[in-house]
Amino acid sequence: MVAKELISEVVPSLKTSDTGQKALNWMEVFRVSHLPIINNRDFLGLISDTDIYDLNEPDQPIGNHTLSLIRPFVNSGQHIFDIVNIASKMKLSLIPVLDEKKQYMGVVLVSDLIERIAEMSSLKEPGGIIVISILQNEYSLSQIAQIIESNNSRVLNLYITSPPDSTRMEVTVKVNTNNLMPIIRTFERFSYEITTWHGDDDDMDKFYSDRYDSLMRYLDV
Repeated sequence: MVAKELISEVVPSLKTSDTGQKALNWMEVFRVSHLPIINNRDFLGLISDTDIYDLNEPDQPIGNHTLSLIRPFVNSGQHIFDIVNIASKMKLSLIPVLDEKKQYMGVVLVSDLIERIAEMSSLKEPGGIIVISILQNEYSLSQIAQIIESNNSRVLNLYITSPPDSTRMEVTVKVNTNNLMPIIRTFERFSYEITTWHGDDDDMDKFYSDRYDSLMRYLDV
């Protein structure tokens, strides 16, 4: 999935003749904290709500002020993971997309990115989640998959997190069943440390809600 496939059809761009108040109104309507400023199809940069408040003249055209605009963007063919990386590093609520001639095409909303990643990661598929703590040098994807498949289940998604300067990693596995105890017992027979699991619908809803809130706090949007 690439940037041009993720462009929002609803979020407008600003002109330098637009007022700060108009920008703030649009930000409130579309629930973003940034908007692109465009001259024809030339991308001039992103303005944030903080920039406008700092100007302290919301009724004046944006172009009347000397602005130090940030110019983050992705190319139309960049992968969704590249977009997420830029958004997280720069704490953005949206990312402008430019074509091969560096002309403005539109923006990708961070809220849409989260939705698409959920779809890609099988998070909406029925099933349970098992979280494993393991030493990095003992990690074996093939063995984890074999343990799950030996219990007549399959891996829907797997991702790894590892704290800096740690020798351990946390492996989060989504499987296609809510009956997790046979899988957990097998992991324990192989001396895996299971830190948590979520099998029923209420637990899963809470798990996704907690992960979503953590991601949103990380992106600060």
